[in-house]
Amino acid sequence: MSTREQERTERLAQMQEQLTGAVDALVSSADWRRAMAFAARFRSRSFNNTLLIWSQHLSAFEQGRAPEPVPSYVAGYRQWASLGRNVRHGEPGYKIYAPLKVRMASRTPDDASSWRRLAPGEKPEPGEVVRRRAARMKPAYVWDVSLTTGAAIPPRPAPQLLAGEAPPGLWDGLAGLVEDHGYTVQPARSAVELGGANGMTDYLARTVLVRDDMDPAARVKTLAHELGHVLLHGPDHSDAAAHRGISEVEAESVALMVAAAHDLDTSDYTVPYVSIWATRVPGTEPGEVVKATGERVRRTAVAILDALPTQQVSDGDPPGLRHKPTTVPATPTRVAAAAPELPVGRDRLPATGPVL
Repeated sequence: MSTREQERTERLAQMQEQLTGAVDALVSSADWRRAMAFAARFRSRSFNNTLLIWSQHLSAFEQGRAPEPVPSYVAGYRQWASLGRNVRHGEPGYKIYAPLKVRMASRTPDDASSWRRLAPGEKPEPGEVVRRRAARMKPAYVWDVSLTTGAAIPPRPAPQLLAGEAPPGLWDGLAGLVEDHGYTVQPARSAVELGGANGMTDYLARTVLVRDDMDPAARVKTLAHELGHVLLHGPDHSDAAAHRGISEVEAESVALMVAAAHDLDTSDYTVPYVSIWATRVPGTEPGEVVKATGERVRRTAVAILDALPTQQVSDGDPPGLRHKPTTVPATPTRVAAAAPELPVGRDRLPATGPVL
């Protein structure tokens, strides 16, 4: 192993240790709601990278290097430079995971087993298709805007809402996504009709019911929760039936992220204490349950948000930042039912690779 490879391996080991610490802290605390709200504002990155940014920025704040405990925009060194800003001298940056891509070639691209890796400088044979694929992960570095100097960053417009008001177009957008999956949205006169609940998804009747006697903000939050059930759960998802508690955590967390992305108040969300649901999957470590659940929630919420025509808060990327898209965006009229398979985001592997 070369010195460079050894250094990369050591950095990855340090990052894994830091990520494990952040996950363990979630398991032993009641901070899941805060973590989901934070992830909504940095949703362009994987859940694991969100946790790494969260913990490292908090350390920078405690050391007096960052003025606020929560970051606003994060980007890489060259990305900040492209926006006319420079990283402050001596700032080490926040380590995150990034895919190390290699060139793959095949004459029959539809056959997954036919792809071969090209060596550096190797040219493909005549008739071969070449694509870049993620081979493994490498450390990458990002900095919060507070750790940079230079040209001003224009503020991104955020929804301005009165108490109880719903963002314009959010109800219609969510209802349209529910209907795209073969369900109808129906009103319920009160919680009595729903057994005390605010909403209910009937998988057999293909209906989603939402209380009609709540304020608009509460109704869109409930509809987002039920859309989470439609996308992630149901009779075709045996795992969801086996782990009912996690199903409710996922649906509520999806709704929380959708609400946070629209600057709606999320203080009233009630997600069970992490240690209650994360420790109830036999044969699986609680930390792995937390990471898998967080990524499923993030991917589902991002797919929903990408399909909505509403005004949303920043996703953590500075305004004006340009990068090559590596995702297949959801269309305005469709969100894939298999939400965890959506390759959403810039810093993670495709659906066929491991999520780090």
